[in-house]
Amino acid sequence: MGEFLADIYPWTKSLHIMSVIAWMAGLFYLPRLFVYHTEVVGSGNETDDLFQTMERRLLKAIMNPSMISTWLFGLLLVLTPGIVDWSMIWPWVKGLSVILMTWFHMWLGGRRMDFVAGTNTLTGRRYRLMNEFPTVLMLVIVFSVVLKF
Repeated sequence: MGEFLADIYPWTKSLHIMSVIAWMAGLFYLPRLFVYHTEVVGSGNETDDLFQTMERRLLKAIMNPSMISTWLFGLLLVLTPGIVDWSMIWPWVKGLSVILMTWFHMWLGGRRMDFVAGTNTLTGRRYRLMNEFPTVLMLVIVFSVVLKF
């Protein structure tokens, strides 16, 4: 299996990067939709329904599949011989950051359900602040992988 993974390494890495880009786009955009939903739209009207549809489709059609493919291709990279040196710090930092990114993804899914139930209590300011979380994690991940500290 190791030789096969080594042979397809460029493909796996390419698909992993594309998956991460799609996932990050959703992680940046969904909280921004929540800001507008909270500050401008309100609840119980046609625009609320429109925003709920946009949020659901973003999460279900883009974010969930890209998160799953990010994990899949990332795990294949981890299993590829010679790619990860577990005696270094960077793979552990990246792994923890990816787990935190996945937690944030799930947290956003919970907030979407709050909008569906009409029970959102967070402010637009709070969503703006939370929107910085994936940015910080992205910086940690990229620096750890590229610099291999």
